[in-house]
Amino acid sequence: QVQLVESGGGLVQAGGSLRLSCAASGNIFRVNDMGWYRRAPGKQRELVAATTSGGSTNYADSVKGRFTIYRDNAKNTVYLQMNSLTPEDTAVYYCNAEAQNRATMVFLRYWGQGTQVTVSS
Repeated sequence: QVQLVESGGGLVQAGGSLRLSCAASGNIFRVNDMGWYRRAPGKQRELVAATTSGGSTNYADSVKGRFTIYRDNAKNTVYLQMNSLTPEDTAVYYCNAEAQNRATMVFLRYWGQGTQVTVSS
């Protein structure tokens, strides 16, 4: 099995920063793209940022210039540095990764349990 464990959420004032971390562990042979999604109250889940194993990245327009996604392939860990946070960034943030299980050699997409980010005005 493969698990994604997130950390780094919390409460921050508008204009502040947080860094989220997500570590993939388990019977992993390879991890392809990794990313962060979020679901705000009353809204659908949306892609925030994603990165490939080669380091290519893409961002939602709403976070460009404020958020940075990066990863440590040796640790199968992805990070999301969030700066200049606004109340509109308040949401549960979910880590997502496509990983190849070493036992089956099958690629599957996995989700973390979610971490709450709350930005106060």
